[in-house]
Parts: sequence; C-alpha cells; structure tokens
Amino acid sequence: MKNQTLFNRFGYIFWIFIIGIIYLWAFKGLSFTGLQSSAGEVSRSIFNGLIHPDWKYVYNGSGEDLFTQLLQTLSIAFLGTFVASILSVPFSFWAARSDMKKKIHLRSTSGKVILVIIRTFPEIVLAIMFIKAVGPGSFAGVLALGIHSIGMLGKLFSESIENMDNGSTEAMYSMGGNKMDGLFLATFPAVMPSLLSYTLYQFEIAVRSASILGMVGAGGIGTPLLFAIQTRSWPRVGIILLGIIIMVTLIDWLSGTLRKRLV
Repeated sequence: MKNQTLFNRFGYIFWIFIIGIIYLWAFKGLSFTGLQSSAGEVSRSIFNGLIHPDWKYVYNGSGEDLFTQLLQTLSIAFLGTFVASILSVPFSFWAARSDMKKKIHLRSTSGKVILVIIRTFPEIVLAIMFIKAVGPGSFAGVLALGIHSIGMLGKLFSESIENMDNGSTEAMYSMGGNKMDGLFLATFPAVMPSLLSYTLYQFEIAVRSASILGMVGAGGIGTPLLFAIQTRSWPRVGIILLGIIIMVTLIDWLSGTLRKRLV
C-alpha cells in the first residue's frame, strides 16, 4: 500500500524518465547534417517569391495555367471519391458486424482485414504503382485516390451500419418485407446521411492528396509545382501555393456547411 502511494505521488517522474529515453532514442536515430552555407540566401529568395506571386500565371488560356490545373486537381479528387463512395458500399456491408454479441465473426473480420490492407498503401505509393501500369497522367491519380478512399470509406460506412438503429429494419421484416425491402427501405435511408457526410469529408482529404500526386506524375497542380520548385521559380511557387490554399479553404467551408445540414 505504501509503495502504491509513493508511485501515485511520484509516478510522473517515472513517465518523464521513460519519455526522455524515447526522445533520446529518436534523436539518436536521426542524422543532422547542419545548415548549408546558401540556406540564408535561398530562404530569402523563397520568401521574396512567396510575397510576390506570379499573377500572370493565374489564367493565360494555354491550358497549363493555375486555374486549369486546379480544376484538373478538383476533377481527380471528385472522380476518385465518387467512384470509391459507390464501390465501398459492398465492402462496408462485408465488414459490418450483424451481431455485436458474437466475439468471432468470420465474414466481418475478413472484410475488415481487406479494408485495412487497402488503407495500408498511401495514395502516393498507389499513384507510382498505377503510373507504371497505366502511364503518367490524371487517370493514375484517380485510380490511386479511388483505391485508397475505398479503404477509408469502407471502414467508416461499416461503422455507421453497425451503430444504426435496427428498429426500422425489424419493423419492415415484421410487416412481411424481405431482405431487399429491409436493405433499400430501412437500412439505406437510416445510414444515408452518415454515408454522404463521410463522403464529403473524404473529398476534403482527396483534394489535399490530389494536390501533391502530380509531383510523381499523376496529374493535377502538383506537376507545375514540382517544375517551379526545380527551376527555383519562387513567384510561380507562390501563386500555386496561394491557389491551393484558396481551393482547399473553399472546399473545407463548403463541405463543412453541407455536412452540418446532413448530420
């Protein structure tokens, strides 16, 4: 009892010691090469370019301007999320547990494992793999975002199905309805607001991801951003980053407003 009291009083010292060891281990695993001699000059060039963006790049009608590239990025995110939202529905029913009292559920567990495996691969890794398969361009970006989004939306959808109130479904069966009636007249109407809300949230994430997939050749605003960085065209980098910030902010605001109305 005495030892337990001492630990409760001074246990924080033990945890500080443990956290300190973890920090020390983490820092020892890194190799700091120090700052380069040109770091100051490069930083000033970057800052000067960011506060003096290349406004002529916003729209010039060439099809390679900022406005066109942002629209392409939004298209990649929208198509990837739209396809994933449809394909993830059967995965969600596969992974959802129909009886929460059972500890072992082979169908649900196998579905959850598949969704975990899909989510394991980051979008940029999937984009590189699809570029090798279908070639560089927007299609590879759509496939990468679509496959990754299936893993995320399938998990969220399955949790919505597990947590839904089954009263309406049971009422449908008691009135003589079959499984299809229960699915389309009771289950889907009950979970549809959550499904749409999660789809909008995933679309927000997909817009951010689509902005960088172009850096590996999967289309979108990432490609001109990479070229601008490689050529040290900091005013071009500045206007592209400004465009991404405005696009993501507008999508966040619009998505948040719609989700509040749905849930």
